[in-house]
Amino acid sequence: MCILFFAHASAQSPVVIRAVDYGVKANSHQNAAPALQRALEACRQYASSVLVLPPGRIDVWPEGAAARELYISNCTENDSLSKIKHIAFLLEDHNNLTIDGKGSLIMLHGKMISFALLKSHNIRIQNIAFDYERPTMSELKMIRVSENRIEARMHPDSRFTIDNGKLVFYGEGWETRKFHTILFDALADQLRYSTAAPLMEAKARQTAVNTVVFEGMFKKELYKAGDILTIRDPYRDNCGGFIEQSRDVVLYDVRMHYMHGLGIVSQFAENITLRRVTVAPRPGSGRIIAAFADCFHFSGCRGKVIIDSCRTSGSHDDPVNVHGTHLQITGINAGGKLTVRFMHHQTYGFPAFFKNDSIAFINPQTLLPQGAAVLRSARLINSREMELELKGALPEGIKRGSCIENLTWTPEVRITNSSFERTNTRGILVTSRRKVVIENNRFYHTGMAPILIADDAGNWFESGPVTDVTIRNNRFEECGYNGSGAITIAPENHQLVAGKYVHHNIRITGNLFKSINGEVLSARSVEGLQFSGNVISTTPGAGATIRLTACNNVTVLRNKLTAAGLSQVIIKGMSPDAIKTDGKLINQ
Repeated sequence: MCILFFAHASAQSPVVIRAVDYGVKANSHQNAAPALQRALEACRQYASSVLVLPPGRIDVWPEGAAARELYISNCTENDSLSKIKHIAFLLEDHNNLTIDGKGSLIMLHGKMISFALLKSHNIRIQNIAFDYERPTMSELKMIRVSENRIEARMHPDSRFTIDNGKLVFYGEGWETRKFHTILFDALADQLRYSTAAPLMEAKARQTAVNTVVFEGMFKKELYKAGDILTIRDPYRDNCGGFIEQSRDVVLYDVRMHYMHGLGIVSQFAENITLRRVTVAPRPGSGRIIAAFADCFHFSGCRGKVIIDSCRTSGSHDDPVNVHGTHLQITGINAGGKLTVRFMHHQTYGFPAFFKNDSIAFINPQTLLPQGAAVLRSARLINSREMELELKGALPEGIKRGSCIENLTWTPEVRITNSSFERTNTRGILVTSRRKVVIENNRFYHTGMAPILIADDAGNWFESGPVTDVTIRNNRFEECGYNGSGAITIAPENHQLVAGKYVHHNIRITGNLFKSINGEVLSARSVEGLQFSGNVISTTPGAGATIRLTACNNVTVLRNKLTAAGLSQVIIKGMSPDAIKTDGKLINQ
């Protein structure tokens, strides 16, 4: 029996594969792409394996790397250009694999995806960092500023040239003359919306190494010495990491020092854990921005999404976005089959429904359900459309223009013990019907709402309603300098229906708000909303303001202001009987 026990234990132990044995050489500046593919293929031969990388810098070029045609939510442009991506670590149909970086730094060249997990399960990536030799984000610092002349110093990573008096940025295999800019105010430690037009229209000339002078007309308030402009092409054609139709994935102690196109995108994946994942510039790099857009993006996932002890600093868009996708009905044939279409130009090309999925029919104007069904079949008929067959009859009232949400692929979400800072947009976006907990986090200098709960079927088409949300024991510090700093619940329902609400059961308790303008909560179309036991710190006399539209069963009680001022609740489109509050109630 002992022999059988040890034989069984040995059979279950993962086989250790050392990347150096397959030609991966750290600190060599050699292209490790082919060697990494060989090492990953060796792992496939075993039921369970650990791929161990050598510590140090490992360079990866697109040449010799794995390549796949990928359609990725929120970052697939609607054009005829190739959607083939080059990938440093491709895990396709891999199971029971750990990649242990041993502290290695993977330096990507060109526009590459760090890792892609496709139809794989029980995958762990740990102790590893990723960066780009030439990030697609360029940065320049204002040295001297006047109304007709700006002297700027380019970051050494930001390769550029001057073409006929115009600034052109370039990298490994790319060039751009189109600029989307975000300004970093170093004195205020804030990222703000900006414009590249004055620099694009000005005459540029290089005066020294990494020094450019722009001559034109500049408004005094536009820039000041010390400001840093962060500049990228607005075209989204990639992502930092990709997890699709995979389950039981853990990223642990992973550092993403730059991500191009979008962040780590999980798409129709199940049970994703990010623990001690950092998105921030590499220490000593001198850079401000680490993410071209979002940091952690979850589209149509299920099971559990766990973000714990993570940190993001320096993103051009939201650190976290969790959502589904509304597809619009464009055809109903005589047999009851539906044709549904992806509506946003950057989200399409992947299956959004599967056999036996439960779905809800949604009125795009009210965002309220019109019925439910289960799918007998689902198939992608082209990059923009799917054909769905129902089990049973089509509910009454469903017509072209109605939208469909996938109810099966909605996750539980838990975001804890993390820090979100230095972004010009929001902190967390979340729309999921299952339990959501946002607890013990710090939101510092998010330019807009630190938390947004939306839902829409007319813009990004990001679904859906929430039914059980707890926002507890977080710190919101000086958020909203680009807009509202309040927690915002803002479904884009263009028609309100009396007695019916988009979102339900949202509890906001025990948080600290260090507000710059006294705005702490804005909510629309919520049934069951609690805002209690929070501490609100504002400038003396500013008070605290809560704005509610068409909500019901609201409690605003026992919140503490640390400075003199009134706590006021402004309501619109709802009865005063729908709220219990110890603050000043203003009915508009």
